[in-house]
Amino acid sequence: MQDYSAHIQCSACPIRHRAVCARCDTDELSQLEQIKYYRSFQAGQTVIWAADRMEFVGSVVTGIASLTQTMEDGRRQMVGLLLPSDFVGRPGRAVAAFDVTATTDLVMCCFRKKPFEDMMLHTPHIAQRLLEMTLDELDAAREWMLLLGRKTAREKIASLLAIIARREAALQLKKAKGMLTVNLPLTREEMADYLGLTLETVSRQISALRKDGVIALEGNRHVNIPDIDRLLEEAGDDSDGGMLV
Repeated sequence: MQDYSAHIQCSACPIRHRAVCARCDTDELSQLEQIKYYRSFQAGQTVIWAADRMEFVGSVVTGIASLTQTMEDGRRQMVGLLLPSDFVGRPGRAVAAFDVTATTDLVMCCFRKKPFEDMMLHTPHIAQRLLEMTLDELDAAREWMLLLGRKTAREKIASLLAIIARREAALQLKKAKGMLTVNLPLTREEMADYLGLTLETVSRQISALRKDGVIALEGNRHVNIPDIDRLLEEAGDDSDGGMLV
């Protein structure tokens, strides 16, 4: 691990409006400045291993990380993605529950764990925002259960693209409407692992979505979405994000 070379002021942070500090006032941001530091990780580097003691919590600033569970026989399953503004670690929990690995080059804004926990007790804005983020994560986990258990391969691919597109739009303070462009942070192998599909199926379904005009590709990672509502329909969702019934 390497220290991040640039020290970003909280007020100028690119994830400020969605991170755990989103509701903090000037004095609270000043307190956070005293306990924060930046860390950078190269793609493929482990941020923390499951069951290791956590000395920090923090937010993803740039890049993507994966949450992975390893079974006793060595099989591994990707159980979640951490996108910019997502929170890593749990106040009050001594050890990590999952392996956290940098999927792409990653920058994290870290807070020393004990001072952050102490600050939560006296800073309702942080506690309230963390509760909101935790409930959002619970909703996302329930949606992912639906995706893995009931959706077709085509719907799975469309759902993942829609999730990434909506998050990028939110970070840029744009509405997820009309045409959107995203840089896909995962390789097709990683998508297959995350979605419980084979590499061949992922490639076939991406090609089918492109052929049908749902998406357009520039290289392997650059994805143009002409109409996000149509992509949501392909995912089995309506334009408001709910399931079609």
